[in-house]
Amino acid sequence: MTGAVLLDVDGTLVDSNYLQVDAWLRSFADVGIEVDAWRIHRTLGMAGSQLIPRVASLSGVELSSALADEVDEAHSRHEAESAHRMRVFDGARELVREIAARGARPVLATSASPEQLARLRELLDVEDALHAVTSSQDVEASKPEPELVQVALRAAGVEAADAVFVGDSVWDAIAAERAGVPCVGVLSGGVGAHELTEAGAVEIRTDTAELLADLDGSALAPVLGHRT
Repeated sequence: MTGAVLLDVDGTLVDSNYLQVDAWLRSFADVGIEVDAWRIHRTLGMAGSQLIPRVASLSGVELSSALADEVDEAHSRHEAESAHRMRVFDGARELVREIAARGARPVLATSASPEQLARLRELLDVEDALHAVTSSQDVEASKPEPELVQVALRAAGVEAADAVFVGDSVWDAIAAERAGVPCVGVLSGGVGAHELTEAGAVEIRTDTAELLADLDGSALAPVLGHRT
């Protein structure tokens, strides 16, 4: 039987990670907190509610809940301002459509906020091929906790053994492994192959274009049918 492919979006299907780093840098600066860009990049893949205190802690800063809310609100503004600079990775749309054409169920599984997710879906323009979409709004704890992956599995209507996750961050790989779903890591988000493998990824690909070109030789093959 065919199964499901659970897909992260930022850094996996859409080239947005470094825009996200810039938006978060500006957001922390807006409330008078200086943080290092690389610390932000290391936390991408988490929802804002987890990213903000983690970045602050790594930077030696204690944030009140009110100040954290200010950072989050500022991020929404800066993210929207840079949205026009986002682009879909080569092969990303075609990958989603090919998964669906093979009879498998493509499901977006992202830590993005509702506002960001709406922009990403519009940019991707693959609504007709998607089986379901899940986001941080659907869970209490986002990646690296397994809940988002588990919710995506339920939305797909499959067991963990019949799904594969595709993501770019260590948090994707950890969450997928905790949920019992093999993860294919892509390098397009800026995280190294060794780190992704250490986090639990079973296979590493450069990007969606490479994955698409070798679908039948990839870890996605077991959950895909044959194209008609």
